[in-house]
Amino acid sequence: MSGYGKAFALMRDAAQGSWRAYTRHAFVEGLKDGTLPRDAFLHYLRQDYVFLIHFSRAWALAVVKSETHAEMLTAVGTVNALVAEEMQLHIGICEAAGISQAELFATPERAENLAYTRYVLEAGYSGDLLDLLAALAPCVMGYGEIGTRLAAEATSDTYRDWIDTYAGPDYQGACQAVGELLDSALTRRIGADFQASPRWDRLCRTFQTATDLETNFWQMGLTP
Repeated sequence: MSGYGKAFALMRDAAQGSWRAYTRHAFVEGLKDGTLPRDAFLHYLRQDYVFLIHFSRAWALAVVKSETHAEMLTAVGTVNALVAEEMQLHIGICEAAGISQAELFATPERAENLAYTRYVLEAGYSGDLLDLLAALAPCVMGYGEIGTRLAAEATSDTYRDWIDTYAGPDYQGACQAVGELLDSALTRRIGADFQASPRWDRLCRTFQTATDLETNFWQMGLTP
């Protein structure tokens, strides 16, 4: 999606097969047509809540890795959106299904979840903001792309609340802001012709690995 910036579009194209496997996964298609079993969805939501705790920490790390006030503002805004909005969606749906917030917070972390979240955090700990953003981008923009497509193609309202959250203006605005951050961070640290840099291939590999870990996360969602 061009609306998510130049660098994201290039990274997504470089990871084309992995990207399709992630954004067109059977779990996603089950959300679209309503055939996804409810227990699989609730299992996924519980794991995703745990994921978002670590994902929020990774975005807080982006504040530490920032070099400008503008970079810090985008990172802080993303942390707020995750903690105050997206995690609240999970809490609300799970409470309606009889799963308390305390029970949700105590969800045991699956190995697929552990592998993904620690990969993202390690990218940030061992690298700079670019390494961290390359690992963070597939989740942020992938959900934005999935939400937009499902909002247009959904043949069932079973998971409409979930779809509308990621297709909505607030989440789409967050995707655009992260896309702008990725572009500006690359230009600041490498230069306008960042894809010609020796670092570019490594950043694309980080993006693709995170994308593959997203696919594994969906697969985990199908196996409560």
